[in-house]
Amino acid sequence: MKTFEMNPVYRRRLWKHKIGIALSFFAMAVGLFFLLWILLTLIVKGVGAIDLAMLTQTTPAPGSDGGGLMNAIVGSLLMVGAAVFISTPVGVLAGIYLAEYGEVSWFAKITRFVTDIMLSAPSIVIGLFVYAIYVANVKHFSGWAGSFAISLIAIPVVVRTTDNMLNLVPTSLREAAFALGAPRWRVATHVRLRAVKAGVMTGVLLAIARISGETAPLLFTALNNQFYSANMNAPMANLPVVIYQFAMSPYDNWRTLAWGGALLVTFSVLGLNILSRTLFNQKIQH
Repeated sequence: MKTFEMNPVYRRRLWKHKIGIALSFFAMAVGLFFLLWILLTLIVKGVGAIDLAMLTQTTPAPGSDGGGLMNAIVGSLLMVGAAVFISTPVGVLAGIYLAEYGEVSWFAKITRFVTDIMLSAPSIVIGLFVYAIYVANVKHFSGWAGSFAISLIAIPVVVRTTDNMLNLVPTSLREAAFALGAPRWRVATHVRLRAVKAGVMTGVLLAIARISGETAPLLFTALNNQFYSANMNAPMANLPVVIYQFAMSPYDNWRTLAWGGALLVTFSVLGLNILSRTLFNQKIQH
């Protein structure tokens, strides 16, 4: 037997290492178990509601049979799309500013501090804020108000992800661009941002995943609409609120549609992440 294997300090550290690895695998197994349990429950209870009627018919009246979630699906797509259109340029540009001037500008330090606060702010508070400054003044709920509310949730995610990714770019790459005479704005956008575009895209996808299932802000802003409407300046149906209302109802048909909507939201976000990662990796390889 080797000498160091007889060393009591080595043996004690080896046991600590084995115990740490075992606890890590146990924690991972517990997390995967509950994740698979949730996904299996969604599939078992929601797959029966996934059909053509759910995608082509509007939400049914209380106590009636049939119906679907077409109006809620369209409303969610419109509001999430508008929120992404607002939050992506604002978040990316703010992240570039923090990465470039975050160490020397007092305004950048304040921006980073406020961003961290918004990341941990309860979504219902953001919904109430938009209600107070927008909905209460225009005197009606609307899809635009819902988009503004969830965009305030998405912006901090994009900002922090962009900032963190840009700080991972090697200093030598920036110095080489400066040595060639490139101005600072061009180095930031054409060198640093291009080098970490995969990470920035991941941040945008995380923001989409975060806002796709938000319910509380939409209760204060977009409210709901039983009928189909593409008018963003009026109350608009959306999947999170419909799922919440239908899941709490006494009607079996509504509860079934709620499970189907939850399954649709979950696997739409999952599929979007997988598809984006796959396409982007192929683009890099070529």
